Amino acid sequence: MIARMWEVRASRSGFDELLSWVCDTAVPALEVLPQHVSSDVYSSTDQRIVVITKWRNTPESMPTPPDHLVARTPHVWDFTPVDR
Repeated sequence: MIARMWEVRASRSGFDELLSWVCDTAVPALEVLPQHVSSDVYSSTDQRIVVITKWRNTPESMPTPPDHLVARTPHVWDFTPVDR
């Protein structure tokens, strides 16, 4: 299992539209893929949106968000579970 964390900061006026794009377009495009396990979307008060997806093997990339909605390029990190 691989968990991928995708984080983006919205432009000053683009937060609501970016969140809608993430929830209505980007995440549904991933959820139909056979290796996809689950997705969670989070938002913060400082205009950030985080998507955590879980995959059976190689994770797929989120679609590229519309440029006018983001303050900077999204960041991506992959994680694997730790046995403890």
